Amino acid sequence: MQKSNIKYLPNKISNWIKWQVDKAGANGVVIGLSGGLDSSVVAVLSRKALGKKVLGIIMPCHSVVPDEKDTNLLTQKFNIRTKRVILDSIYDIILKTFPSGSKICRANLKPRLRMMVLYYFANKLNYLVVGTGNKSELIIGYFTKYGDGGVDILPLGGLLKTQVMALAKELKIPASILKKVPSGGLWKGQTDEGEIGISYEKLDKTILAIESGNLSDIDIKIIAQVKRLMQTSKHKRLPIPIFQNTEL
Repeated sequence: MQKSNIKYLPNKISNWIKWQVDKAGANGVVIGLSGGLDSSVVAVLSRKALGKKVLGIIMPCHSVVPDEKDTNLLTQKFNIRTKRVILDSIYDIILKTFPSGSKICRANLKPRLRMMVLYYFANKLNYLVVGTGNKSELIIGYFTKYGDGGVDILPLGGLLKTQVMALAKELKIPASILKKVPSGGLWKGQTDEGEIGISYEKLDKTILAIESGNLSDIDIKIIAQVKRLMQTSKHKRLPIPIFQNTEL
């Protein structure tokens, strides 16, 4: 995406958000705020689209303090209404109730609990749940099914992570958020690029190369890695398979 096109994106995306809300007959939108880049961009675009009809939900779940500080910095700068729901004790009770599981089992509980909270407030207010996933993560399945993947609309779903970064600069997102290493905060020291196994810059270049069919400048191992991620996560992007009874 050319730099000259970035300046038009805020209006285009915010208009799209408003259109989706109007089409659904909803009163506004609710967003999970993590203190990260994607949720910050979505929150600012939603505020631009809908004014005060935006509710950001802060949902700490054994989270790190700097993330919430960054969230507060963002919401104060852009005057975004928030609600804080602490999930620590609920998460702990579930882990005590369930049989022991892997680190991934435990980590995926967090986005699924947050999805439950977002839809509670969405139902209460007749709001839509706005997702924060970007194209880079969606295309390789880097999201939790029925967690952060459980949303009504995805304003950043057509933008690669590197494009979201450029958009964030255009929107003047606070510098502390722009500089932050992307992380879902799923466990101590967890980073998105570390878990994916490839940098966002390389991932985005590979996605674009696969889409264009011009793979000559991409490492064959990285191509194989990205294609494998795309294939194994395909079920996350498809409608639920439904058995069709042809006997009736």
